[in-house]
Amino acid sequence: MTSAMTRTTLIEAVQQAGTAQELLAAAQALAAAAAPDMEAEAIGCLVELLGYNNPGAAVAAVDGLIAIGPAAVSPLLEGLDEHNYGARAWAVRALAGIGDVRGLELLESALGNDIGPSVRRAAARGLGQLRCEALPPGEQEGIRQRALAALERSLADGEWVVRYAVAVALEGLGVSLAGSPLHGRIRTALDQLADPTVEDTCVVCQRAQLALQRLTASAPTP
Repeated sequence: MTSAMTRTTLIEAVQQAGTAQELLAAAQALAAAAAPDMEAEAIGCLVELLGYNNPGAAVAAVDGLIAIGPAAVSPLLEGLDEHNYGARAWAVRALAGIGDVRGLELLESALGNDIGPSVRRAAARGLGQLRCEALPPGEQEGIRQRALAALERSLADGEWVVRYAVAVALEGLGVSLAGSPLHGRIRTALDQLADPTVEDTCVVCQRAQLALQRLTASAPTP
């Protein structure tokens, strides 16, 4: 287990990095020490790294924040800089990987409005893997209904990589909503992506067809 003193040293290495390569190495080392019990100062340092003009360091920071899990969600949301597109895009990736329901609003917004296909793709996948099992059943369904509505609005996204991610996310929702009245809407959405007369990218059709097959195979027996 990494000690608090060691983490302090890792934070100092990030803060004192004088070159892009030094920053990358320091970010990777700090991210490798990430754990659910990580101190607030170290989490804050990882969040700050998302805003640096160093994609490698940002990737490492995202991995570290995902490893930390729910404890990183509030710092991510509170540390968002609306004027720093890069930081916001990386934050979407981190929140999607964590799957905490507190990130729902940002994921919805990113999927519907972000200019970057890779960001919309990450948001779509995140909406399909929200972890809300600890919530009361009514709240769970409400959250998943919002996620489904956001995915439905992106069925005709102009980038096939996003539509592919939507198919993956719909399958994830379908598994979590087995037996729910929403299941019919999920299948209808997947039917659209699986229809070659509607969806002109073969790999998207195939992924949607696979999702339909898996949902059928896993459906509860009447």
